[in-house]
Amino acid sequence: MKIRIICVGKLKERYWHEAQAEYAKRLSRYCTLEIVECADEKTPERASQRENEEILRKEGERILSKIQPGDYVIAMAIRGKKYTSETFAAHLEEKLVGAGGNVSLIIGGSLGLSPAVLARAKEQISFSDLTFPHQLMRILLLEQTYRAFRILHNEPYHK
Repeated sequence: MKIRIICVGKLKERYWHEAQAEYAKRLSRYCTLEIVECADEKTPERASQRENEEILRKEGERILSKIQPGDYVIAMAIRGKKYTSETFAAHLEEKLVGAGGNVSLIIGGSLGLSPAVLARAKEQISFSDLTFPHQLMRILLLEQTYRAFRILHNEPYHK
């Protein structure tokens, strides 16, 4: 089983790196994890709609170039479907089995995801109606993925 997290932007602060490393270590018991970072575009403070669309297009091209042809692609999007931890675990298992063991989870940059990336995704999921910084979203996604595997293996997890 391979989980690929494709995300826009880099982790800058040490504490984000430490959290990512901890969850990557924990997940290594259950799957092969690959975290792929795509460069983000600098967004001007008062960017026009056209500038925002161009930023999304460029970031989207970078994301799409990292997706493998056979991957089941899930985009993290605020308007996506919401799951409980238990239903997310079952859903992830179903997709890993059905996709030959390869799932790509996509996290966009500050403007979200391009229409092209959303079109490539088989589905969109959301962890909340709130907006999170992409660095925090990466850690939340890692934690929930780890929690999903714990649930699937009938191992204790904090409720």
